Amino acid sequence: MTKLLLDTLTPIFAGLLLGYVAGRRGLMDNVNVRNLIVFVMNFAVPCALFSTLIQSSRAVLQQHIAASLVITFAYFALYVISYFWARRFLRMHVSESSVLALTIGFPNAAAVALPLLTGAYGSNAAVTAALSLAIGSVTISPLTLALLEADKQSAGTRISMRAILQSFPQAVARPVVWAPAIALLGAYFDLHLPSFVTGTLTMLGNAAAGSALIVTGVVVSAQRFRFSLGVLFTTVAKLMVQPLLALGVMLLFRMRPTDIRDITVICAIPGGFFGVVFDKGFDETSETASSGLIATYGVGCVTLTLWMLMLGKFF
Repeated sequence: MTKLLLDTLTPIFAGLLLGYVAGRRGLMDNVNVRNLIVFVMNFAVPCALFSTLIQSSRAVLQQHIAASLVITFAYFALYVISYFWARRFLRMHVSESSVLALTIGFPNAAAVALPLLTGAYGSNAAVTAALSLAIGSVTISPLTLALLEADKQSAGTRISMRAILQSFPQAVARPVVWAPAIALLGAYFDLHLPSFVTGTLTMLGNAAAGSALIVTGVVVSAQRFRFSLGVLFTTVAKLMVQPLLALGVMLLFRMRPTDIRDITVICAIPGGFFGVVFDKGFDETSETASSGLIATYGVGCVTLTLWMLMLGKFF
């Protein structure tokens, strides 16, 4: 198990550290990262999701219905709790609260889950990892974008449900949202693409894990860290509460051991960079979200290892 952890976790955290050092030392511009983000969010990650999911089958997707429901519940539960906690107790406005909620609710599936689960548990776990990224991309990610857009349009006034719904078309127009949705439909209806198309998508998608790791490290390197109650809440909620919540639900419904292992590991992954990236796109800066993101990686290298050791022993 120790060798397995070293073989799977070391490349991931090494990639994150490489991006962080490159950003801090000025080898890569950690302020104007738009081109890097566009490549990852509009090309590499959508291609990786599409190529992985489209090669699944209806039978495989049906086997993952329960897992998908648990992942959706774990994401939404932490998102809603974090959002209203930020609004009520931290007195954050809508934009800051939604970005913080996305950072907590949506693990870094793009950079960590895909290579981690594939390397540690084999190709079967890659479907669960891809689904975890797809679910976050088509649910709480567009919700956050809609809240950011509605808050921007409101100019500080009260946001109505109608304004949020009107902002959704712009949110779902992003490739990282619609690509996995189309791939899921295609897989469910047994759509078979020509081999040269799947080969092209796979080649482009192979750049997703490495580039997402580098981008995460570069983005984090530009953030200012300041410890606060919100940062503590973010770290504990992301690394402990979310995996415990998912684990409890799966044990209650006696799900398959492989699902329990895979989903708990996914939920124990540090926070994703989508929130900070969206934040930059709307010229917002959430210090709590960015500091919390840094804290989840500082602590997550230890907690994720412990989670995998414990799950390896019992599942």
